Amino acid sequence: MGRGSPARARVIGALLILLSLVSAVLCHFVFAVWLPSDRERYRDYEAAEPCPVRVGAQEADDCLSTWRFTVVKTVNKTGRTSSYRATLEDEDSWRGVASFGDPGPLLERLKPGDRVTATVWRRDIVVLSDDGIRQSTSDAPRDELQMNAAVGMIAALVALQAFGFGAARLVRPRGYEPFTWSPYGKRLLVTTVAACFGVGLPAAWIGVTWWVVPAVVIPVVGCSAWLMYNGLRPRTPAGV
Repeated sequence: MGRGSPARARVIGALLILLSLVSAVLCHFVFAVWLPSDRERYRDYEAAEPCPVRVGAQEADDCLSTWRFTVVKTVNKTGRTSSYRATLEDEDSWRGVASFGDPGPLLERLKPGDRVTATVWRRDIVVLSDDGIRQSTSDAPRDELQMNAAVGMIAALVALQAFGFGAARLVRPRGYEPFTWSPYGKRLLVTTVAACFGVGLPAAWIGVTWWVVPAVVIPVVGCSAWLMYNGLRPRTPAGV
């Protein structure tokens, strides 16, 4: 039998369905807005060329300009709150900060007073270089749509799970097993997250197209959900 009173089950069911709608909206945003936007931005960045000598401010946003800066200080902090950044200054005392995802290969070599060349695109420092060593900053567009797809699939599958668990409570408020958080809901959520990132991360490293993520994740999570359901659903006593 389900846990708690029928009224409480219905309230929780309604909240779960509301959660599913929010998660579905997030999924739509990822695949309809975020992923296409990142893809277009990366294509524009890859097609960008060095700025000509004479260029207007508007045109300069779409070409690659180079600037010389002096390193004021660097931060190389690894741990729970990792931080990798370099504070830069130009001859007019303008200061800015370039952030990175890791310390190498350039940031770990820099020290205050070093002169570096910054590549700027659309008013963001996208690359820092010195003595032939280049390092992309966190603002540099990357072809990592696989991770966008992984996030979108988590949102989609959470929406399905929340809707299913919520509907079970609304339809059968007195007996909605095994559609409970423990153990089915917890196991299914862990499987969903593990499958999405377990496929998304290698796909990004290898460089395969992003749609491989949903193509692999959907059957994996679907089969896992079915196997877990069959193992947890209440059994009818013999002779009944």
